[in-house]
Amino acid sequence: MDAFHDPPEMKEASTASLAAVVALLIGTALAFTVATGPFTKLLGAGAGAVPAAFHGLMAFLYLFVGTIGLYLAWRLLTGRIRAFADLQLLSVVSATFSFLAIVAGNWLYIYYRAPVPESPRSVFMKTAPEVHKVFFEFKEFGALFTLPLTVCAAFILWRYGGQILDRPWLRYSVAVLMGLAFFYLVVAFGLGAAVTKLRPA
Repeated sequence: MDAFHDPPEMKEASTASLAAVVALLIGTALAFTVATGPFTKLLGAGAGAVPAAFHGLMAFLYLFVGTIGLYLAWRLLTGRIRAFADLQLLSVVSATFSFLAIVAGNWLYIYYRAPVPESPRSVFMKTAPEVHKVFFEFKEFGALFTLPLTVCAAFILWRYGGQILDRPWLRYSVAVLMGLAFFYLVVAFGLGAAVTKLRPA
């Protein structure tokens, strides 16, 4: 029997390994956050510091999980996946991080769009309106696509299970959904980082 239809491999869901990787990523992200933005700054008087830190952490973790998911989706597309159960689990983790990043992002938008002269949006509209109109508007709404895309991929993976391996159109659908989700994730992540660097001092 070939590796593509190897039942033991399909049933082997290394949940413990995945949990260890996620724990390591969370620890790394927290260490990175503390090193680059001390808690005195994150929890200080600056409006939006806490939602910004939480949003950045969720996006950072989602980027790692999304990258692994993209690789497994590619393996699924080519018919050479050996960790199908891991892909199922990762699809749920990706959808969860997408949801948490979007929630934190919307929380942060309250401060970004605050109707006061010193809010980031007000500063951009006065000094560099293209930053808000091109960078931020696309990032804000483009990032929302990641949630329905990852939820649809997770639904298909769990609803059809191993049947996906024998139905090319389902394999292709999951791969395309996860590929598009990764595209919007990377675009939003990159533009989000750019916005923080472009804000005038």
